[in-house]
Amino acid sequence: MTEKTILVTGANGQVGYELVRTLQGLGRIVALDRSALNLANLDAIRRTLRDLKPAICVNAAAYTAVDQAEFDKDAAFRLNAEAPGVLAQECALLNALLIHYSTDYVFDGAKEGPYVEDDATNPQNVYGASKLAGEHAVTNAGGAHLIFRTSWVYGARGKNFVRTMLRLGTERDELRVVADQIGAPTWSNTIATSTAHVLASGMRDADTDYWLQRSGVYHLTAAGEASWYDLAFATFEITMGDAAPCVKPIEARDYPTPARRPSNSRLSNEALATQFGVRQPHWRTALELCLSRDCSVDRSN
Repeated sequence: MTEKTILVTGANGQVGYELVRTLQGLGRIVALDRSALNLANLDAIRRTLRDLKPAICVNAAAYTAVDQAEFDKDAAFRLNAEAPGVLAQECALLNALLIHYSTDYVFDGAKEGPYVEDDATNPQNVYGASKLAGEHAVTNAGGAHLIFRTSWVYGARGKNFVRTMLRLGTERDELRVVADQIGAPTWSNTIATSTAHVLASGMRDADTDYWLQRSGVYHLTAAGEASWYDLAFATFEITMGDAAPCVKPIEARDYPTPARRPSNSRLSNEALATQFGVRQPHWRTALELCLSRDCSVDRSN
């Protein structure tokens, strides 16, 4: 039997790095970082897909600078909307499955409980709007696709909240952290492992119809919920113990940012569990595993 080619874009990013490792054994992995495939070049996407002819494409590349997106709308929409649309079109022509990642920021945060997949979207910032446009572009291409909405992603690589807290914890005696925005901090390894489980569950019967019948949007986050304050406090408790800085809770209005964040980013994972039998670990458990492995300090400003 011919081994399936699995293309991973954004291979050096937080999620892409983990995907390259967790997808081993499911096919021939072709891992491309931005230097090998810049998704801002739409023609390069088309050439690459037509040359490689993957059976599965996992798109882990994205414009993720939430605040910077407010000033760089064209670049955000190019990477988060136009590029996924072209990937989806090419995958449809190849009868290939596209896995794409989206965000909790497609919602406005006004709902009291966890969001489900068919709740009305209403992004409050450019980043969220660009990711929602990407969801629509992928869906409208008409091919087999799985869109995984995740939230508050952190890991051992790149810019993320946990690594920033680890840096600030060595520099300051006191930190003020937002406590009235609630979501699910999600380790990049959790996302990659769940993606691998979904793919493995369908490998024996994974023809085009199998994935077409299951195409759509699914929420994929860690279990449980936390505020940014909770996440910072837990990070310091795990890594620094009694030497941790004092962490004080504040309201989001006391820490203004260019991009507005939803106060409620909780997502229900039940659809993913029902369809594919995949359940995620509690956010605190995943955080402890990440920090015990290697979630190094972010030294960037």
